[in-house]
Formats: sequence, C-alpha cells, structure tokens
Amino acid sequence: MKIFAIGMNYAAHNQELHGTLKRPDEPVIFTKADSALLTRGKPFFVPDDMGRIDYEAEVVVRICRLGKNIPTRFAHRYYDAVTVGIDFTARDLQRRASEAGQPWTICKGFDGSAAIGEWVEKEKFIDIQRLQFHLDINGRTVQEGRTSDMLYTVDEIISYISRFFTLKTGDLLYTGTPVGVGPVNIGDHLEGWLEERKVLELNCR
Repeated sequence: MKIFAIGMNYAAHNQELHGTLKRPDEPVIFTKADSALLTRGKPFFVPDDMGRIDYEAEVVVRICRLGKNIPTRFAHRYYDAVTVGIDFTARDLQRRASEAGQPWTICKGFDGSAAIGEWVEKEKFIDIQRLQFHLDINGRTVQEGRTSDMLYTVDEIISYISRFFTLKTGDLLYTGTPVGVGPVNIGDHLEGWLEERKVLELNCR
C-alpha cells in the first residue's frame, strides 16, 4: 500500500503558509510510509521531540484498481470510496527542511501521521468535487473545506500521479488541506466530518 498526499492544493491555505495564492505549475506530491497510517480511532501520540505538530484535515480517496498513465477523463473509475483524514505535520521541521531545500519525508511521514476515517462509498455523493468537510477539536470547528476549491481536482491528481507510479488497489490519496491548520495538544479530541457524517474520531495523547 502506498500513501500519496498533495501539498498546496487550496489557494487560501497556500497564502496562510507561503503568502501566495498562486496555483503550482504541477501538483505537489509527497508520500508517507505505511507505518504512518492511523486507523480505527486509535489515539495520536503527540511526539515530544519534533516541535509543533499541526493538524491538516483532508478528503482522502481509496484506489480500487490497478492503473498506470491514466487519462483524466477515466480517473473516476480508479477510486471507490472517500473519507476524511488528518495529515499530521511537524511544522517546525517542515519549515527548516523547506528553507534548506530538503524533502518532507520526516515532517510528513512519521509514525501515526496519517489518520484515516471510515470509508463512504463514492456513489453516496452526487459529485466528489462538491463535498464539504470540517474538523472539530474539543467540540469547536477549527477547519472547513470544500472540494470545489481544490486547485487540482481528484481526477487530475490521479492522472498525474499515475504517470510516475503504478496505482494499486488499496493505495490512498490525501487530496490537500484548506485554510485553518493549527497545532494539536495532548488531551485534544478530534472529529472529522464529511458532509453530515462523522467519519473520524480520535484523541491526542
């Protein structure tokens, strides 16, 4: 199983972190190790030696068939379910890596950094590019997003990734985070919502 993730896919978030609304010339792709996956509501243990850890709520899609060099117009055939996930990010490490021109492997791919919610079959929704989602911490909404605001659509991202990687059943795609990221702390209770469905719930320890 491979975990793909997209950076800088919402303009307001790009401005929030980088001071620009610019659409990247190509999708910004990074990967996470399979040991990053955090499932079934297991707690997220906040590392005590990595500085500030931020939440980044995202829509996640599940790849359902083998594919390579997939045209955008056929990409919808290659995923079957959607949920909300959290891309936990070691923000201090990310800033230092970016300033030094180094990869994001550690700050994005550490153990437990890819929380994932319960899957919902995509047929339950009229249009994947018209979903609303939000993240609550301790009962307060801290982040809201709409997939219609993506700079690159799900189908465009799948097509792009498949140029370089063979997609396989069970691979996951984190599609980017909207504006509103912030730090998590020990004792926080996180809930992720997809439309009116609560699909993700976990505690920080």
